[in-house]
Formats: sequence, structure tokens, C-alpha cells
Amino acid sequence: MVTIWWGVLGLLLGGYFALAGYDYGIGMLLPALSRDEAGQRRVLGAVGPFFLANEVWLIAAVGVLFGAFPHLEGRVFAGAYVLVVLLLLGLVTFTAAVQLRSRHPEGGRRGWTFAITAGALVTAVSWGLFLGNLVRGLPLDAQGHPVDDVLALFNPYAVLWGLGFVALFCLQGLVFLSVRGPAEIAGRVRRLTRSFLAPVGFFLVIATAWGAFSATSWAALVVVAIAFAAYLTVLFGLRRPRLALPAAMLLTASPALLVGVLRYPVVLSSTSGYQLTVEQAATTPDMAAVLGWFAAPALLVLIAVQWLTWRAHRRPVDEKSLLHF
Repeated sequence: MVTIWWGVLGLLLGGYFALAGYDYGIGMLLPALSRDEAGQRRVLGAVGPFFLANEVWLIAAVGVLFGAFPHLEGRVFAGAYVLVVLLLLGLVTFTAAVQLRSRHPEGGRRGWTFAITAGALVTAVSWGLFLGNLVRGLPLDAQGHPVDDVLALFNPYAVLWGLGFVALFCLQGLVFLSVRGPAEIAGRVRRLTRSFLAPVGFFLVIATAWGAFSATSWAALVVVAIAFAAYLTVLFGLRRPRLALPAAMLLTASPALLVGVLRYPVVLSSTSGYQLTVEQAATTPDMAAVLGWFAAPALLVLIAVQWLTWRAHRRPVDEKSLLHF
């Protein structure tokens, strides 16, 4: 049962990165994709129908984390509280700016555009730093308590993950726009996509090489192989955007999946040797059973709504499209 709940958490987090990654990528690149107001509104309109639904996956994942693995969330948030605060600031800024930017038709929007870009950038870097530290090991002492060394969270390997997530989200956002973006930016999207392929490839090689030496599970090597297969599909499938998009989504989900299976059944480790297994992190069997009554129906509804939303808004944005933001 504990393994099943760990798989549910991985599915929700993987779904969040696969779907919300292109939101942040488009947010970071918004000023580069279009300089005029009408063009920027159409760019945001491409993600508009999916925007809030994409964020629901993160909310559901946090709910499972708190409910099914209460001992894990306490250790993780204590060991990386600075990154958690930065992540929340980025998420709130980005989400609010996207929804408030077009609230007043006659108002100035440069400030909101800057907030969208800055919020997306902080979110991407924070996620990379957070997951990179989970791979390397959080700065906790031998008893699992946080140490007084904030700078340890910004070690070179975690910084590489932070920069890698910026490139990864941008690449995913560009591939998404090649499917649903307005036609007038198609050429710019293709040029920018090619420029992000090399940084993402570099990130994959360096990050997964470290992870392979840390891995104690065959599942980690499977996830690494899937990540490289997805990257090659994007690399050689750019002329077929509807093939490249699922591959880019799978590629963006792979780092989170790698963290989850890297040392399984150990789900949290520290630089001082502290380890927390999935059994130690889990809640009581009775609570897990109660959560099970709600988790399966909610997950089915979430997947169904996401799929129906995509089916209803799968065509590219044009002058006649309803713009949500």
C-alpha cells in the first residue's frame, strides 16, 4: 500500500511538471516571443484554457504528501525552507500576474509582464534547486534536523539543476507553442527552440551522470533512459510538433520521477548520512485507507477534465480565439 501511495505521488508530481512546465516556459519567454500587446495576449491565450487546471496537479500532490507521508514533508520543508519560500513567492507572483495582467483593458501592462517573467523564472530556478538538493542530499544532521547553513542549498550541483530547469521549461513551452501558438510567431518559436536544445542536452548528461552514481534502484536507470529517449524524440521530431509535444512533457516530468526512484525505498537522504525510508515516512494504515476513498475518484476526475479541456482547445490560437488572459 505504501508503494502504491508513493506511485500516486509520483504520478501527480510528474503530471504537474508535464503540464505546468510549458506555462513557466512561456512566461519566461513572453517578452522575447512578442513585443506588441496583441501578440503577447495571444501567446498567453495559448495556455489560458489549461492554466488553472495545470496547477491543480501540484495542489493534489501536496495533499497526498501531507496526508500519506507526513513525516517526509516535515523533514523536506525543514531542510529546504528557503527554497520552499522562494518557490511559493515565484508561484504566487506568476499566477497572480497572469490573471491580473488583462484585468483593465486600458491599463499599463509592462509591470505585469515583468512580474510574469520574473515569477516564472524564480519558480523554475527554485524547482531545479529543490530537486537537485534532493538528489544530492539535503543539509540535515545525522538525526534529520536542519543545519544552520543556508548557502549549502546553493551548491554547484543544485545550481546546475536550477539553470537546467530554466532551459527545460523554456524548451517545453516553445514546443507547446509550435502546436497551439499563433501563426505569426512560428518562425521565432522555431529559432528559439533550436537554441535551447543544446543546454537541455548538457543538463541531462551532467545531471543524470551524477544521479546514476547515486542510484541504488534499477528504476532510476529506466527513468534516465526514458528521459534521453524523450529528448531525442524532441530533437528529431521538431517538424512533427504533435509528436514532439508529448515527448517534451515526458522529458520535463523525468527529473521529478528520477528523484522519487533514485534510492527507493529510501525517499530522503542528507549529506551527513541521514536516511528516511518510505515506510518511516508514511502515515498509519488506517489513514491511508481513508485517503484511498477520495484519491482514486479525484484522480480520475482530474485526468478526465484535463483531457476534455485539451480536446476542446487543441487548435492553434488566432484572431478569433477566446483569450482567457
